[in-house]
Amino acid sequence: MDRRFFLAIALMVAVVILPSLFIKRPPPTSAAATSGQVVEPPAPSAVVGPAGSPAVVEDSAPPPVAALPARARADTITVSSSLYRYQFSTQGGQLVGATLINYKSMRPDEPDRAAQILPPETELLAAAVLVGRDTVRISKWTLSPSARSLEVTGPSSLTFRGGEGELGVELTYRFLPDEYRIAVSGRVTGIGPNGGTLLVGMGPGLRNTEADSVEHARELGIVTKASRSELTHFSKLDVGEPQSLTGPFEWVAVKSKYFAAALLALDSTRAGHGGIGGTYVVATDQVHRTPEAATIWTSLPVQASGDFGYELYLGPMEYPRLQAIGHDFDDINPYGWAWLRPIIRPVAVGARWLLVWFHERLGLAYGLGLILFGILIRVVLWPLNQRAMRAGMQMQAIQPILKELQEKHQNEPQKLQQEMFKVYKEHNVNPFSGCWPLLLPWPILIALFFVFQNSIELRGASFLWLPDLARPDPLFITPIAMGVSMFAVTKVGQIGLPPNPQMKVMLYVMPLMMVVLFFKFASGLNLYYATINIASIPQQWFVAKERLKTGGKPAARGAPQRKAKR
Repeated sequence: MDRRFFLAIALMVAVVILPSLFIKRPPPTSAAATSGQVVEPPAPSAVVGPAGSPAVVEDSAPPPVAALPARARADTITVSSSLYRYQFSTQGGQLVGATLINYKSMRPDEPDRAAQILPPETELLAAAVLVGRDTVRISKWTLSPSARSLEVTGPSSLTFRGGEGELGVELTYRFLPDEYRIAVSGRVTGIGPNGGTLLVGMGPGLRNTEADSVEHARELGIVTKASRSELTHFSKLDVGEPQSLTGPFEWVAVKSKYFAAALLALDSTRAGHGGIGGTYVVATDQVHRTPEAATIWTSLPVQASGDFGYELYLGPMEYPRLQAIGHDFDDINPYGWAWLRPIIRPVAVGARWLLVWFHERLGLAYGLGLILFGILIRVVLWPLNQRAMRAGMQMQAIQPILKELQEKHQNEPQKLQQEMFKVYKEHNVNPFSGCWPLLLPWPILIALFFVFQNSIELRGASFLWLPDLARPDPLFITPIAMGVSMFAVTKVGQIGLPPNPQMKVMLYVMPLMMVVLFFKFASGLNLYYATINIASIPQQWFVAKERLKTGGKPAARGAPQRKAKR
């Protein structure tokens, strides 16, 4: 195989993967950004009243709502099951805490604690109602709960009631013990015959539960689903600049690397249910190099009867759970970029399923499952690789003939092409047959990059000295082993070939390039790549012995071969 192919593959991986990992666009600094204050510039969709609050809003762009007052005097209602521990405040009936019992926090300052994914300043499910030109903030009301705590062992519900003046509200949350979905329904009384618009808070994002805070900030974003899903990373937002996302949406989600909080309006046929309208996003904080928080409000219709309803998903991005909801809800956890997803996603989903199956059904550690997966890939691709290697041998054998033709017809490109095709036909050589079989492992390699980057099942999975297969090797053994194994494969593959100074340079340069490139990648990815390299050495050795036996002559393939005419 031409050495330029290997160089092109390495550059492809670098161009595709490195920008998303290391290039970050610093947002413009401003007084509001450094102070952490919310900037609320006038927008065409909102008229700002005397107190700085919007009075009129269109469905396409709900306005921001002022920061919530301290909750020191509010009571907290805890809802628990074997999966979660949600905490609701009697102030507005909003969520103030979400602990996922089956997932540990990876933060160094929280050893052996369950992951608490909501920040203290959360506005999740904070509510306001637009009635005519007035904004009524339910999030400021003190509501009465139907219970002081709730243990969910079967279908259960928690209701908040309260009101001020002529307006009243009833909020009901329904839970299942084995689901992270919460059904939300409610009724606002006293709003009049024209109904109104419910604003639901989703800011300021999810709390960091990972050891790498930079990677957490990079993965924070908001995903919306209309005709297709669209992801907007917080790091792409300009601090203080409002961004209106025009609905209607089936769902709107705020995500981190492994967890998500999403509002879903999937059944618009039910009374009180309708699609999510506009979504208003403003980056409000600049702690590090990129925004890590945002004011986010979504809008939902309130019927003339005062009824409204939606669902909330608050939990891990476990692919089977996301896929079971339908409506492309699994796009919250994207495997690959949008333009590459049709190719990468099926491979990534299949690889994730197989690794989980090895772990759950065969009881293998994820590291062992990964090694077995790499060996299986090499076994499955053995015939194709054999064909590619033999095609490379035949191409190498006719190189002197091709070189002579190039010298003879160097000024006649069309004649040269015709003569080269004659040589290929006479020697029964397909110049492309050695390329495409070698390309097949690369979609798997790229897919596994996203599997280890996004699959929560592999989060915290340890193996031997590796504390987490989804994070870089702390001792850098796996990237070095990957580079050494790549050198060994290339070295064995050059046995029996005529001396070539350029190939000798590539023998040393290519493994070094890949070690540098993969140095900070997930240790599981390096383990997989080292495995397939080591598993391919026997095949390289057999082909090298065949090459030595034939003395570099073309192997017989089908029809008898003739000498090329000169």
